[in-house]
Amino acid sequence: MLPPELRGVPLPPPPPLLLALLLLLQPLQNSARGAKRFDPTWESLDARQLPAWFDQAKFGIFIHWGVYSVPSFGSEWFWWYWQKEKIQNFVNFMKNNYPPGFKYADFGPLFSTKFFNASQWADIFQVSGAKYVVLTSKHHEGFTLWGSEYSWNWNAVDEGPKRDLVKELEGAIRKRTDLRFGLYYSLFEWFHPTRLLPL
Repeated sequence: MLPPELRGVPLPPPPPLLLALLLLLQPLQNSARGAKRFDPTWESLDARQLPAWFDQAKFGIFIHWGVYSVPSFGSEWFWWYWQKEKIQNFVNFMKNNYPPGFKYADFGPLFSTKFFNASQWADIFQVSGAKYVVLTSKHHEGFTLWGSEYSWNWNAVDEGPKRDLVKELEGAIRKRTDLRFGLYYSLFEWFHPTRLLPL
């Protein structure tokens, strides 16, 4: 539920390609499942039904982990703040900690899972009292925590740890806990060539 001060505030516009995809798929979704159509307004989105388990869960864990963890500065929006917004703290951080010409892609080989043990994480999540875990499998930077034959090799299997982190964590959670497991996947990518094309 939105706080009163945000009610009536229009949602930011979705990226044009995402909007086109959603409009294309909307009739298929509605006819296939008889689903209710939602409009891009807070009122419409607030009218959607939540699954009963989610409404009762109250506590879950959402994991943001990826190449942006290497600089560990700011947030998962590091690349955007550094390269697009050119926020001075981010520019200075790179200037003071990395050699000239260092690119965001250079963080990929440095992404480490040295302290990652999927079974330990699953056990900790279980005893925490959480009811669900959501892993950011791909953020707006485009780096995925699994490998795919249908995507380029900007992922944790081909770069850095050389591990399928989605598969490991999902397997441990399903095997060792009664938690629900989900993935966050961002279709949108900040600097993907198709995103940079004028429409």
